Amino acid sequence: MKILFRNIHLYLSLASGLVIAIVCFTGGVLVFEKELDQAWHPERFFVTPPASQQRLPLAQLVEAVKATDPKAKVGGVKVYADPKRTVEISLAGAPGGPGGKPEGSRDGGKAEGGKARGEQHGGAEHGPKGEKGGEKGKGGKGGEGGRGPTVYVNPYTGAVIDKVNYRDTFFFTMMALHRGMVGGAIGKLIVGVSTLMFLFIIGTGIVLWWPATRKAVKQRLTVKWDASFKRLNHDLHIVLGFYSALFLFVFAFTGLAWSFEWFNNGIFAVTSSDSKGPEAPKSTLALNGATLNFDQAYTVARQQTPGALSYGISLPKDSTEAVRVMTTGLDAAYEGATDELYLDQYTGQPLGKLNFEDRNLGQRVRRTFKPVHTGAIFGTPSKIVALVTCLLGVTFPVTGVIMWLNRLRKGKKKELKKAAMAA
Repeated sequence: MKILFRNIHLYLSLASGLVIAIVCFTGGVLVFEKELDQAWHPERFFVTPPASQQRLPLAQLVEAVKATDPKAKVGGVKVYADPKRTVEISLAGAPGGPGGKPEGSRDGGKAEGGKARGEQHGGAEHGPKGEKGGEKGKGGKGGEGGRGPTVYVNPYTGAVIDKVNYRDTFFFTMMALHRGMVGGAIGKLIVGVSTLMFLFIIGTGIVLWWPATRKAVKQRLTVKWDASFKRLNHDLHIVLGFYSALFLFVFAFTGLAWSFEWFNNGIFAVTSSDSKGPEAPKSTLALNGATLNFDQAYTVARQQTPGALSYGISLPKDSTEAVRVMTTGLDAAYEGATDELYLDQYTGQPLGKLNFEDRNLGQRVRRTFKPVHTGAIFGTPSKIVALVTCLLGVTFPVTGVIMWLNRLRKGKKKELKKAAMAA
């Protein structure tokens, strides 16, 4: 039976090993994307607050952005409670991006798991923009086609610090490789199929690792560092493979959510949940037509949700939509566990609120996939685990091929010896 499992393990590994190695490597790079981006470009994300710490009105910051690009259409504004953080102003892009249907909204079930227009980080985080909607942006590698640039503004001086199009960044390239090998729909399918193979590789690997006797347990759990290269390579593959198997399985399993629509549909089917959720409340059209601006929305949002870590404000696209404010609370389980506040675009009156815990089970489970997949679910400790696991994942195709080649050489030597004895 083990011969069968060994053959399955071998041939699936040979078929998908290169893709798995690239996906693991790029995944490792993306684990600390936010931290690396902030470390490489601190001036983009942080400023020195003046003694008064008096922020300028958001309208003034928006005008400062428009002064640099009169044709710019502001899709959302994100304000952080941290006085050192810059204000992020996202510009509308192609349909399906910031100017499209707000992602993660009540009526945007197809984009569940993504961020709202006003919550974009300009690349500070990787991952899908949604379950379906974010995957189908026009012309974009990795499903990011509709995402517009993000402008970073000093909230105290109004100075435009930087304008970043995520598609032009190093991390976008890593993300595009991670999700689709920069190959569009075909690349995405290749990654998805390889990920499915990887799940079987991990399962058969555990079967092959399982010791036949108690005496062999210690050998399967310990790397013999002073052994020969052949034995060391064997231990690195077998022993470290065992220790990382569970984490690799979880990362690969959750990764299927960005490869296959049927997998996402299955989440909602298993949880007996509606992917769309309830409709978002609508604004009541006013006679004078005066609409809420960012400052007014920000003021109401702070009153309704005091003490939030951030407020991502998205103005409506038409005359009936509500102003949407995505907030991250101090007690949020993870960064993506956001709440959503709806304001009447004419009166500023709260129309309703959708807290993360009030979403249906399927939506909560789907939103948990990203922090689990990236290792962010428990903060820095789980990110370190994810990074180490990804780096180990890069080595297994290499050590596995070396083991295979060693077996081929050993087999050839036996055949030559038999032939010599027969002669």
